[in-house]
Amino acid sequence: MTSAPLAARLDGLLFFPVTAYGPDGALDLDVFRAHVRGGIEAGAAAVFACCGTGEFHALTPEEFRACVAAAVEEAAGRVPVVAGAGYGTALAIRYARLAEEAGADGLLVLPPYLVVPDQEGLLRHYTALAAATSLDVIVYQRDNAVLTPATAAALARVDRIIGIKDGQGDLDLMQRIISAVRAEGLDLLYFNGLPTAELTGPAYRGIGVTLYSSAVFCFAPDIALAFHRALRGGDDPVVHRLIDGFYRPLVELRAQGRGYAVSLVKAAVRLGGLDVGEVRPPLSEPAPAHIEQLAGIVERGRALLAGLPGGGR
Repeated sequence: MTSAPLAARLDGLLFFPVTAYGPDGALDLDVFRAHVRGGIEAGAAAVFACCGTGEFHALTPEEFRACVAAAVEEAAGRVPVVAGAGYGTALAIRYARLAEEAGADGLLVLPPYLVVPDQEGLLRHYTALAAATSLDVIVYQRDNAVLTPATAAALARVDRIIGIKDGQGDLDLMQRIISAVRAEGLDLLYFNGLPTAELTGPAYRGIGVTLYSSAVFCFAPDIALAFHRALRGGDDPVVHRLIDGFYRPLVELRAQGRGYAVSLVKAAVRLGGLDVGEVRPPLSEPAPAHIEQLAGIVERGRALLAGLPGGGR
């Protein structure tokens, strides 16, 4: 185990595993463990368990705790494990404490359920969560939880709040948030958290946001890692080739159905040979024609890798 702060350990490709279910729809911890273990062995820098891709919304508290504990055991201190937390403040605190009991290293706080809070409400919510456990907190900005630069700077002053993951995609706002926090002499980590973050990776990198979550890593870690190396190393020809031939077609397919940011990823994991089951309601499975298109996109992505110097390694 390492005693290094979480913020210092989040440097690399971030893995958001899907949650595995059996044929009866029940949690399948053995398959989930295999999925997490495979991701770590493939080169993930961190495991974000039971977050958006992991269907946090569909898990009972007991299932949530079991999954987080399984991820922690599989990681065995090699990489940090960050768990999702969400809903209203009281329930979010309950999930945060379950994650702490399960051995997680930090929390990714998903937007509050249903309501559209004002900035003071968001500040109170995240401050209460940060105070509820010893875990470091990353705020997931999207939907009904969008911060002003002033609120972001206020959060940067709160003990244990270490970062903002942006799922909103407003680069103007993100630049102003980064500037406001920096102008106060404060510091946060910033993450590109859009559903297929690689597509916008060059744009986010231009404003200094280099960390991102990769759903593609769940089913094609070889493609995800090759892209990450190229983006980090400034290899624009490889970045452009993978965006044009793989990531853009994938995003365009993802836009064909509601919930595809999760269900399409699970379908791709199954195509790769690991039966993680279907998504739980209220999400639904992709259309068969879309799964066929998905298989072709992944095949083309691997063909692109094979054409790179060193096979993309």
